[in-house]
Amino acid sequence: MTSANEAFSRVVIDAQLAGQGWNTQDHNSVRYEVVMADGKRADYVLCDRHGRSLAVIEAKRFSVNPGDATEQARNYASQLKVPYIFLANGREILFWEWEKEAYPRPVKTFFKQDDLERRFASLQVARNLLAIPIDLKIAGREYQQQCIQTLCEEIKQGRRKLLVEMATGTGKTRTAAALIKRLFEANAVTRVLFLVDRIPLALQTEDTFAEHLPDYPAYVLRAGRRFQDEKRITITTLQSMINIYGDYSAGYFDLVISDECHRSIYGKWSGVLKHFDGIQIGLTATPCVNDLETADGEDKLFVRDTLKFFEVDKPNFSYKLKDAIREGYLVPYQIYQAKTVKTAAEGGFEVKRDELDWSAMSDETRKEFELIFKDGDSVIIDPNALERKFTIPERNRAIVREFRQVMEQGYTDKKGVVRKPLLGKTIVFAVTKRHAETLARMFDEAFADKKPSPEIRYADYVVSGMGQDDTVDGFARIKRFKKEAFPNILVSVNMLDTGFDCPAVTNLVFARFTKSAILYQQMRGRGTRKAQNKPLFTMFDFVGVTDYHGDDEEFVQGGLITTGKPKTKPKPRKLLSLDIDDHIDPTTREWVTVDDEGNIVFPEVSEQKAEELGARFEAWLLAQPDLTPDQERLLRVVGNQLRANADSMEEFTIDHFAFPPFSLSGGVSQAVRLFGDPETLEAVLASMNDAVFGEHQAESYSDISEQPHVSH
Repeated sequence: MTSANEAFSRVVIDAQLAGQGWNTQDHNSVRYEVVMADGKRADYVLCDRHGRSLAVIEAKRFSVNPGDATEQARNYASQLKVPYIFLANGREILFWEWEKEAYPRPVKTFFKQDDLERRFASLQVARNLLAIPIDLKIAGREYQQQCIQTLCEEIKQGRRKLLVEMATGTGKTRTAAALIKRLFEANAVTRVLFLVDRIPLALQTEDTFAEHLPDYPAYVLRAGRRFQDEKRITITTLQSMINIYGDYSAGYFDLVISDECHRSIYGKWSGVLKHFDGIQIGLTATPCVNDLETADGEDKLFVRDTLKFFEVDKPNFSYKLKDAIREGYLVPYQIYQAKTVKTAAEGGFEVKRDELDWSAMSDETRKEFELIFKDGDSVIIDPNALERKFTIPERNRAIVREFRQVMEQGYTDKKGVVRKPLLGKTIVFAVTKRHAETLARMFDEAFADKKPSPEIRYADYVVSGMGQDDTVDGFARIKRFKKEAFPNILVSVNMLDTGFDCPAVTNLVFARFTKSAILYQQMRGRGTRKAQNKPLFTMFDFVGVTDYHGDDEEFVQGGLITTGKPKTKPKPRKLLSLDIDDHIDPTTREWVTVDDEGNIVFPEVSEQKAEELGARFEAWLLAQPDLTPDQERLLRVVGNQLRANADSMEEFTIDHFAFPPFSLSGGVSQAVRLFGDPETLEAVLASMNDAVFGEHQAESYSDISEQPHVSH
């Protein structure tokens, strides 16, 4: 006999099934109390659209661990000859492919009928994964094949979380394409999510997949769109799917690949990945080991969160930069170091009050500097603060002059060997938009004699500042840099630091300092790709970043690279520093649509506000660890209402449950019942309102919301 407690859990389970599109009144799709041959009854049997059994649901009371019902459920599944089992108690849902797994695993939702049918159909035609040949036209290098084989062996053994470390430029995307093809051909997966950090990287990935996987349609999901069910591969960014992923069942994707995503995807935003019951594969160029030595705490957090998410102590497969250079797949590099007198000053340099142009300052800046100088006529400046609040025009001119001179005359290294950089494309890493624009203009003037006509830009700039400073036609400028002769120099702020692929780059100019070893390695990787007549590339270090990270050029003899330990910077007294985080949270990027020409199409204000409210809501929801599936389902409806009424809603109260769509399914009383009492529900809504509408709401979804901190 069914207890009242169990009957109540079944009411919740019915609602959860209905939330995933199951028609619980259609007994051709959902059957209740199905009598087995031994006289026992299966609580639920889920069927396909033709009434054929696919899965058993064993329902238990709230207080009972659903995992305790495995033997009972397996007995039912065996008699019905179905491969899938769900174990549920109204709070938890476990999914079990009992014929090939020892234990069930938690999932966020029941699977939609379409998702269950798709998995079942692929199971009927599954092939031995290790017997499927790797496409050597896609992954022709030995280490790429070793990577694919290692991952497939792990998957074959039942591992569902895998981490790959491959140096920038060694073909992570091609390796992923060959892996995806093998998994598709074995019918081991049917639908793939490929998550990247930025839309330009998504477009690059789409091109690679179109070339190498023509039989498996891929597309780029942009913000505000829906998943395309007919396509096999979805390529997107976290922020493009943040407002829609909750509308899909846990079974929608069965393979999720994260390519060089910011650490927050493995930290506070990991709930987005965990929503889908897919094999999880992470791709990174970052050395992911517990003993990573770095002065930057963000790096340590990235490694910690990444290893924790994938439940490993080291990557499942590694192919490092030194290996790629030694084996000839990447080019080595040489380093040219030069600092101006100011930036070379050990422990910072002095700036006097009368050296500043007070008349050119805004009122806000003038007040800030009055406060800084209140105790005297001079302060000590950290060189790394340059171009944030301070700028020295002569320093920028000196950098440009030095670059031109070295490009033409070469330089003599520490061993007396004369070296000369290669002529080719150059990326300059700048600090701010103003800095980038200044440097681009100076480089353009310095190389005016190399231009075919005055109106051509020898040097240009692109900026991603997540706001009004963004370069409007940035993607078009990047495309010209890659495909055309001019511009030959591209100055970048945040746009080309990671993931940008242009083998023709032969020179990198560091006019921006970073303490992050991870970011430094990514920036350095922009020059490592091979190209015709490119035996090496040159890094011009004008800020001391190579010394800071212990990089040197001993590798040039024999093509090897040695990386030392990061050096500790001195911390002089009275040092003026600006604490700026180098990392970009992907949830703060791409709140724009870009047309085919690379121009930004700005959305309606209401649309943009709806997206931002949605992101804040998702950040809050992911931080609520103790919600039942039914509570989460109700709150997701609340989130939809927040987005739909972004223009007019300033808070969501308990009274809103009295109106549609909530009134159609129990209204206020149902909401109160789900949370136990009115006080608990009020507390939950207050927390949500503070996160979504509160004064400091931006901090709930951005890792870079802190303003520069000035001290002296």
